[in-house]
Amino acid sequence: MKKYDYLIVGSGLYGAVFAREAAEKGLKCLCIEKRDNIGGNVYTENVEGIEVHKYGAHIFHTNNKTVWEYIQKFADFNRYTNSPVANYKGELYSLPFNMYTFNKMWGVVTPEEAASKIEEQRSVIDHEPQNLEEQAISLVGTDIYEKLIKGYTEKQWGRPCTELPSFIIKRLPVRLIFDNNYFNALYQGIPIGGYTKMIENMLDHENIKVVTGVDFFDVKENGMEMDGERIDYSALAEKTLYTGPIDAYFGFKLGTLQYRSVRFETELLDKPNYQGNAVINYTDRETPYTRIIEHKWFEFGKDAEGNDIPKTVISKEYSSEWKPGDEPYYPVNDDKNSKLYDEYKKLAEAEENVIFGGRLGEYKYYDMDKVIEVALEVAGKEL
Repeated sequence: MKKYDYLIVGSGLYGAVFAREAAEKGLKCLCIEKRDNIGGNVYTENVEGIEVHKYGAHIFHTNNKTVWEYIQKFADFNRYTNSPVANYKGELYSLPFNMYTFNKMWGVVTPEEAASKIEEQRSVIDHEPQNLEEQAISLVGTDIYEKLIKGYTEKQWGRPCTELPSFIIKRLPVRLIFDNNYFNALYQGIPIGGYTKMIENMLDHENIKVVTGVDFFDVKENGMEMDGERIDYSALAEKTLYTGPIDAYFGFKLGTLQYRSVRFETELLDKPNYQGNAVINYTDRETPYTRIIEHKWFEFGKDAEGNDIPKTVISKEYSSEWKPGDEPYYPVNDDKNSKLYDEYKKLAEAEENVIFGGRLGEYKYYDMDKVIEVALEVAGKEL
């Protein structure tokens, strides 16, 4: 008789949703987490009353009513709307590209004038775009590309836009209205009190045991100490839900999948307001970071009691090539990596009693709402 029905590897959104669904069906789950805290990359840490997004800005948005109603069982959400600003060498532009952007860029006032200016500049690409630069210009013209896309994208991917495939920018939102709502989603907000509290609520069930600071590969090889005895991995659970990197699970035996990584420089500042917005992108090539997050504005500068917070926390975000030991963020879904993932996927499908899920387990970038949607679908079929 095994001690648990499911061993859940990782306490991020995918693992937490699956564990909760299994637990509510009377199944016992052991959730292990390599970090010393739960929550995966949505983890937030309270600093001076500010919920700091430790692994980058996470703004919940969805058009899926089922997902929205599900997640609200575990947190109340505020009305935060993502309205980032682009800083190009001291010039500030509204994002996404809308009438405020076009007025600042060209002095145009009417949608007709803006559309005419974009059309005029787009026409310099008179052939099928061969790279990201040509694709972007063919969509929004040269001025917007040069000031608001080129530098930011090259920092993000670590290579010139002329060397990046066109499919990375299949389309760019162009709004001929005065609208700064970046996601334009029906439901949008930040969980009040932070994402960590939300994940805690999801994992708070009598059928779920959570252990942090435990490496799955150590457990797989050496078993796990529980209630004064060491339990072999094979005796621990009937099935495993694995949300770590798929290539790591197989010991990288086919090769290593590539990612882009992100490094953060976070500072606590003794001032109430640093930049006046939660997200400001730095779109010139010379500024080394891609954006600055000022975390307090995700909750309107107020603490849990509704008081103004006298200090602020900022994070400068630097994009980098991933190397072993770094945090993997964005899968590099080019032909080479996609083919390698397909080979790992075949190995995964042959693995008995193991479910591979999430951004790392499926080598696929997911927004938070999609993680929840997919985890609910998998749980629905599995449980």
